[in-house]
Amino acid sequence: MPVDFTAIDFETANPSSASACSIGLVKVRDGAVVDRLHRYIRPPFPHDEFSEWNVRVHGITRDMVADAADWAALLPVFRDFAGGDVLVAHNAGFDLRVIEQTTAAFELEVPNHRSLCSLQVARKTYHLESYRLPVAAMAAGFEDFSHHDALADAEACAAIMVHAARRHDVDDLDRLAHVTRVSFGAIGRTAVTERAAAHGPMALQ
Repeated sequence: MPVDFTAIDFETANPSSASACSIGLVKVRDGAVVDRLHRYIRPPFPHDEFSEWNVRVHGITRDMVADAADWAALLPVFRDFAGGDVLVAHNAGFDLRVIEQTTAAFELEVPNHRSLCSLQVARKTYHLESYRLPVAAMAAGFEDFSHHDALADAEACAAIMVHAARRHDVDDLDRLAHVTRVSFGAIGRTAVTERAAAHGPMALQ
């Protein structure tokens, strides 16, 4: 299986994981970027306050998303773009929680995906003083991007994973996870299935 995945990055309006206000998606096929998508998102009440700190970080304001679609409207777009791909993100736990919590805020079914964290992969691939996205991306040869722009961050994340696969001389994410000893995460029914498989039949009794 070639190096195929969808890289993802969210920005949030405030500390709530249900306050997604921007999403960037980058589709990778056989180690090359083949598609990109960026959307602003109108966060749901009561998660729609824009904190001063978050605005300072990403520059997105309430006015900028006032006419944007909410996550309920964008979820089908996300599903269509990502398909059945492994989702890759830098500090993937954050982005997976955003998907789970923002979806739950609309009482919708969480999409089913495995995930792999580029932050953890970077730690097993490079020798750096910091593994923050801009530093790890620079090690992968991806420089001068707008950090905290969701699409640019997703592209940086994709570059790290593609470069890491080449550096470890592997041709798919399963082998990359194996050689770096980084575990896959999961959301939706995939997470339930993988937890059941990990704990065996006794876990279901």
